[in-house]
Amino acid sequence: MKKTILITGAASGIGRATALYFASKGWFAGLFDLNRKGLEELYSAIGPENAFSHPMDVRSHDDVRTCVELMTRKTGRRLDVLFNCAGVLFMGPYSSISIHDQKKTVDINITGILNLTDVCLPLLKAAQNAVIINMSSASAVYGTPELAVYSATKHAVRGLTEALNIEFEPHGIHVCDIMAPYVRTPMILNAEYKAASVSRLKVNLTPEQVAKTVFRACLKRKIHWKVGFTLKLLTAGAAIMPFAARFLTRTLAFSHPTGRSL
Repeated sequence: MKKTILITGAASGIGRATALYFASKGWFAGLFDLNRKGLEELYSAIGPENAFSHPMDVRSHDDVRTCVELMTRKTGRRLDVLFNCAGVLFMGPYSSISIHDQKKTVDINITGILNLTDVCLPLLKAAQNAVIINMSSASAVYGTPELAVYSATKHAVRGLTEALNIEFEPHGIHVCDIMAPYVRTPMILNAEYKAASVSRLKVNLTPEQVAKTVFRACLKRKIHWKVGFTLKLLTAGAAIMPFAARFLTRTLAFSHPTGRSL
């Protein structure tokens, strides 16, 4: 029986690249997203022998439970890896983003992970060397302006990952996260408003690079996987000089309302 991975947010970007990479390694992939067209194209590319696909709203516990049940009927109740990749990002000053979109960010980026973890936990307990991988962000290092609520959700993901890494260890489940700066995904490239940090930090990472890190996270027991040299440099600097974290974030990620950089 093939090893299996369940991927949320699979229709595009990092989720899609991860599904293709794992399938190329002989894994069976469960593909879930609200983007039906993207799912259909990905499912066709991977093939029915290597994948299961179904629309899923990660905000709905009932929907998650139904989708996981449908997938695991095909895998013989086997699930080795849960990759919580689904996420949304609205860039801009806090006051410019509607409360509806702010709450949507929380619901998808945090509640979605809680729903998937709750439903999949019994399956992961039954597996050997099971792994939960949560998609975090460079914005989990320090609160990031123009990404305030998104950054807050990624701080929550980091904290949840660290706590569950300890709690789930007795069950043989390793929990980790992937921390990456901006990645060349539609969520970033097609955004109507781009935060100042996008132009300053650049969008250099590809989804394929992140997908390879996700695969490595299944093999090696590490809690935080930092992708890209820039992030590793920034986190190292913040660790050595914690007093400088605010200054670095303010310099790299914020523009004064008048347009003057700070």
